[in-house]
Amino acid sequence: MKIAVYGRITGKSLPPALQGFFDKLEKHGTEILVTEQYLNYLKGQFRIEGKIETISDYNHVRGNADFLISIGGDGTLLETIAFIRNSGIPVVGINTGRLGFLAGLTVEQAAEFVVEHLVARKFSLDKRTLLRLDTNSNLFGDLNFAMNEFTVQRKDSSAMMTIHTWVDGKFLNSYWADGLIISTPTGSTAYSLSCGGPLMVPDAKSVVLTPLSPHNLNVRPLIVPEDSEILLKVEGRSPQYLASLDARITTFDAAEELRIRKGDFKISLVRFDNQHFFDVIREKLMWGLDKRN
Repeated sequence: MKIAVYGRITGKSLPPALQGFFDKLEKHGTEILVTEQYLNYLKGQFRIEGKIETISDYNHVRGNADFLISIGGDGTLLETIAFIRNSGIPVVGINTGRLGFLAGLTVEQAAEFVVEHLVARKFSLDKRTLLRLDTNSNLFGDLNFAMNEFTVQRKDSSAMMTIHTWVDGKFLNSYWADGLIISTPTGSTAYSLSCGGPLMVPDAKSVVLTPLSPHNLNVRPLIVPEDSEILLKVEGRSPQYLASLDARITTFDAAEELRIRKGDFKISLVRFDNQHFFDVIREKLMWGLDKRN
């Protein structure tokens, strides 16, 4: 079995319990694929032995790994998606960050059972829908997709922007706001949630439009079918605005037309028996801590 390992290099040490995970990889004769920089970072904290192959990019990992382990938080896992792209490699998220809706496994769980469960095929795959952004100037190049959300927002001015919005060619609204989030069900626990958007189960075939600080108080998040094509045109006092796909962000001119639709491929997240979405949101959002429960 070949397992790719991806993570961020930070100034912080990773939890010592992660050593148990690498010990299990060695015990099962697993070949590890990792970038040279991250391997040096890991070896500065852990004993990592066995079969190791250094990789550099998407072209190297595609077709060369059975699974990819993302070590970090949800932001790291989103970077992982940009790394593997449409390779089809299933992703396991080990949470060494904070909240961790996507990277839901604790380090202790990773050391306890992850490798054995992968070897024994004791897991299921959650197929997560992506968003795709198309623009006249090809803003994000080949990385024009997102698993959580696409966001447009103001850049240089404190004034609101106006976001003219069409869904499947039908005019919806002109949002007077600081911006607009278009979120997948996966991203409904992220930026959209913090702005009043609804929670959606991962397999809901919908996307949600959530305005950022809308000036019209009766404007609320709106859920539309995932097959919808959404067209955005912006105007305001600034000549440029910000667009983001998950963690990637760039500026664009007001003349740009932004078209958002369902992505051409899906991402497979590995789910073990104790990782049902309802269990995750109960834990992460601390539902049930009321003494009446």
